[in-house]
Amino acid sequence: MTKRILFAVAVLGGLFATSGSAQAGDPYGMTHIWKMNQAANRPWHGAYQYQQYGQPTALVVPPTAHMRQTYSWGVSQNLMYPLNHQFGRSASYPGAAAPGQFLNTPNWPSHTDQFGIYYVRGPWR
Repeated sequence: MTKRILFAVAVLGGLFATSGSAQAGDPYGMTHIWKMNQAANRPWHGAYQYQQYGQPTALVVPPTAHMRQTYSWGVSQNLMYPLNHQFGRSASYPGAAAPGQFLNTPNWPSHTDQFGIYYVRGPWR
């Protein structure tokens, strides 16, 4: 009985060891998996809408872009974030959601995210 349990533990340990080393050997593959997981669990837009459309708007950037910079006025909060979401050809029209679900741009915006335009990487083909 204990031999069977030890054998099962050894087999499972071997499977986990080989799958981890195969992914760790390819840093671009791991980064792609992380970005896919992040994009699957988080929306591509923030809380603000683009005033002309009444909803968040995607600014499609080249598929090779991997970082975005946000700027803030006043106390410096200039930050860089990774671009996780990729624009798909099956995106719905006209947009993310019905108008009125998002915040308007404030009269005195203090951050570039408050304009309602969010970066999304373009499709590869």
